[in-house]
Amino acid sequence: MNLPMSYHKNDVLKNSGLHLKFFYSGLVLMSSMFCFKSAYAETVTSSTCPDRPNILTNRWQENWDVLKMPCVPKKTGDGLKYIPFVTKSYLSLGANVRERFEINNHAKFGTAHNPADSYLIQRLQLHADARIGDHLQIFTQLIDSRAFNKKNISATDQNRLDLEQAFIAWVSPLNNGTFKFRVGRQEMAFDLQRFISNREGPNVRQSFDGIWSAYEYDEWRFLGYLTRPVQVEKNDTFNDHSKSNLTFNGFRIDKQNVLGGELSGYYSRYKRDNATFPNASGHEIRDLYDVRHMGKKNNIDWDIEAMLQYGDIGEQSIHAWAISSITGYSFTDPWSTRLGLQLDAASGDKNPQDSKLNTFNQLFANGSYFTLAGYTGYSNMIHVKPSVTIKPTDKLTFLSALGFQWRETTKDAIYFQGNSSMSKTAGQGSRWTGMYLQLRADQKINSNLSVAAEAVHYQVGDTIKDAGGKNANYLGLELKYGW
Repeated sequence: MNLPMSYHKNDVLKNSGLHLKFFYSGLVLMSSMFCFKSAYAETVTSSTCPDRPNILTNRWQENWDVLKMPCVPKKTGDGLKYIPFVTKSYLSLGANVRERFEINNHAKFGTAHNPADSYLIQRLQLHADARIGDHLQIFTQLIDSRAFNKKNISATDQNRLDLEQAFIAWVSPLNNGTFKFRVGRQEMAFDLQRFISNREGPNVRQSFDGIWSAYEYDEWRFLGYLTRPVQVEKNDTFNDHSKSNLTFNGFRIDKQNVLGGELSGYYSRYKRDNATFPNASGHEIRDLYDVRHMGKKNNIDWDIEAMLQYGDIGEQSIHAWAISSITGYSFTDPWSTRLGLQLDAASGDKNPQDSKLNTFNQLFANGSYFTLAGYTGYSNMIHVKPSVTIKPTDKLTFLSALGFQWRETTKDAIYFQGNSSMSKTAGQGSRWTGMYLQLRADQKINSNLSVAAEAVHYQVGDTIKDAGGKNANYLGLELKYGW
């Protein structure tokens, strides 16, 4: 079976790339001209036949050259999934469609003059994946995200036709290991995407312009990245950009088979101009130190991560932290029942009058890490979430969960997504924020089509009520198709 140029088995770090407009124009043209055959193909004997590739969230990881084999079942449209060009090269075209109808009666708990709303968000993606020879890949993806009838449209809701990804990748053996390199505009995410994500939940995904390089040897992986996060201009086409006023650079090390799982750690420097928090503003520089361990033994699984943040903002120093864990126990019953417990905590500012800012920066967090409703963010909070997941069939999953939230300190505000704070909450009220009920169902129709539904009810505490907030309800109905 031919394998794609994929990451390490637990690798969720996506590509990053440099944003040069003339360079991207060339990539789009080249993607329609060239092709690639994945490196490191396994020998396929006459008694075995590879499966068709799965449709992945990251389409650049798919490898469609298995379609050259007569034994692989063919479908309508396969003539565009595998277009051989020259020896060891091919071009693959693909598309994604995601439609989600949402009802949200009190976004931001009604404190930001957000009226009850029902609307459709739509994401369309088209890509061309060129594999050239044994080592080279050129990938280009366009995105068009729209929000129809939504009363308050943000940059995470809408991004009219633009370049989502455009990168060149190289993979080759080196000293008994594997060298990987990528340059261009691409997405990047770490681990469970608590802090660094491709933002799959919201309608507009997060891209990065820069370079990314890795070396994998035995159970080790070493990587580095120099990026500028892409900033979205929601109302015009082909105008998303990255600038020196927002950068994210660092390096990371992963090691397999440590205490029964994978141990990873990374250092990054985050820089942003004109940052604003309730108790500080100015040029922000944060040095990030992150460590994570994940694994599974018998029926127990776990994923634990912690981050420290140090730096400066304006005239103040930064001292902030966050810690998170998701653990579960899976039964061997026919429905594969799993009992889960999620614990999260992130620091808030202890004293508005001192020279230190303790508010944790959410960075590029997944907006749907708690729920699709995304009512609260990952700053100044304590979060406890027990859950039950069952799978009546291989294609159907149900999840039910209760979430409980407090502030880490009452001196700081309650926070929404993107480091924005709720007015009239800093220094006011109690630590209790509120609780929510989450119900979700996922059904896979076939290898291309899936549907999902999620409902959330958030019961706010007195602090939010005193600030003008109300209980909130969310319903999302989603259809997703990939070709």
